[in-house]
Amino acid sequence: MSDEKFKLHPISAVINFITGLKDLILPFVIILVSNGFKLNLDPHDEEFWSDLIPLAIAVFLLMLNLIGGIVKWRRFVYWFEDGELRVEYGLFVKKKRYIPFERIQSLNYQEGIFHRPFGLVKVSVETAGSNDGKAEAELTAITRIAADMIEIEMKRTKREKRQVTTLNESVDEIGHENVTETDAKTVSNQQKQYIEEDIQRDVIFNMSIKDLLVLATTSGGIGVVFSGIAAIASQFGNIIPYDYLYGEFQAFIKVGVVLLALMVFFVLLIAWALSVVLTLLSNYGFIVERENDKLIITRGLLEKKRITIPINRIQGIKIVENPLRQMFGYATVVVESAGGAVLDKDKKIILMPLVKRGQAITPLQQLFPEINWLPILKRSPKKGRSFYYRSDFLWMLPLIGVVSYFFFPYGLLSLIIIPLAILLGLWQHKTAGYAVEGHQLTISYRSFSRITVFMEKKRIQQMSLRQTYFQRKKGVASIGTTIMSGSMGSSAVIAHFEKNDMEEIMTWYKPNMKQVHDEQQVYGP
Repeated sequence: MSDEKFKLHPISAVINFITGLKDLILPFVIILVSNGFKLNLDPHDEEFWSDLIPLAIAVFLLMLNLIGGIVKWRRFVYWFEDGELRVEYGLFVKKKRYIPFERIQSLNYQEGIFHRPFGLVKVSVETAGSNDGKAEAELTAITRIAADMIEIEMKRTKREKRQVTTLNESVDEIGHENVTETDAKTVSNQQKQYIEEDIQRDVIFNMSIKDLLVLATTSGGIGVVFSGIAAIASQFGNIIPYDYLYGEFQAFIKVGVVLLALMVFFVLLIAWALSVVLTLLSNYGFIVERENDKLIITRGLLEKKRITIPINRIQGIKIVENPLRQMFGYATVVVESAGGAVLDKDKKIILMPLVKRGQAITPLQQLFPEINWLPILKRSPKKGRSFYYRSDFLWMLPLIGVVSYFFFPYGLLSLIIIPLAILLGLWQHKTAGYAVEGHQLTISYRSFSRITVFMEKKRIQQMSLRQTYFQRKKGVASIGTTIMSGSMGSSAVIAHFEKNDMEEIMTWYKPNMKQVHDEQQVYGP
């Protein structure tokens, strides 16, 4: 391998600067508030120099951030040596990181608005130990050719190791002293097969424009929009004249309830339209491809992302159906992957953002033929029904009582929460189910959306039986399961089923404890 050292593209300095600005938002707000939003440009004014201090501090912070971005770019180098990707960075404290190519699980690409005009990508290097939400290494901005070079070096190193293993195994079988010319040619042909191995890439799933529009119009992104508005408002909580706005709002109410309803409608409409646009931009061109033993997910219009997932690290599959999409037979398919640093620290990896549930079975069977995707579920017994809504009353009744008392008579409208909670509980009870078949456990449950989890016994990291005092009186129990996913794990519960059935599941799982230990040795605790 070459030990030539490579640098990042100069645009990395700009990206580092922009990234650093996020950390300066709060200090800038404090500076502006302390200065009373004044910009005094009269040097003869007595307060000119005192008013200039906050501005000088802000400029100093900006310059410091800019210099820091340039230094990070100048001091960051990477190269290939001894079958490793080596990275060196830092000014006062020089840091080096050596990553063996054979440990690299995937290279994730991201093309942001600063990358695409220059044909650049951000490369996140993921290894088996990348389970803390961070990549093993990040190359902020390099050319696509340079990114391909890293991938080529990684594949070449892995192939060379396989060649050595094949050669050693062949020689051991034949015997060192009995190697003939024909045998040597056989070994050479095996090596050549590895070298000339073609990368097979098959399209597993491709989202159509029609499905993309359905996804955008039925997404829950409106909540994200309101959360973003609330987060921005919280940063300026000290300077927004809430008292004045509240007074104006009261005066507006007096004008008429119809105008207030129209205003709320238009605000919701704008937020919904914005969420539609964001979803379209984020999932445009969504495609899932299989390359040998890896899945490659590519999506995005303005910011294009490519995530690589080793198939052997997929621990479970979730099929999520929110009520609106469930009415039309649509679902979202999510994969739970062991460890790994996903772009943008996503909590879940979406394999199919929107697909007809029946149409999702074929590609899933192609990827995971060992899983039964149409199991017959055992449903929750009638005696477990009340547990799905009984616990809600423990906190709802006191709240309803307080609201009804202090806001009488309009507070009595809060009583409608009780039948709604009961209906939701009955709905959850009807959805709950499980199936144990061979080495597979399937769990179906509902919070508001219906979720079906498919997992293999060897992938389950932890399983525990739980039984409260009231459950014991009814003869029911619950089981909690955990599989590895990201840095926190993913859980699913089989809630309020016959105790004997739950004990059978625990018995089914117990012989696998040694295998779980072996999994932990591979992926980490």
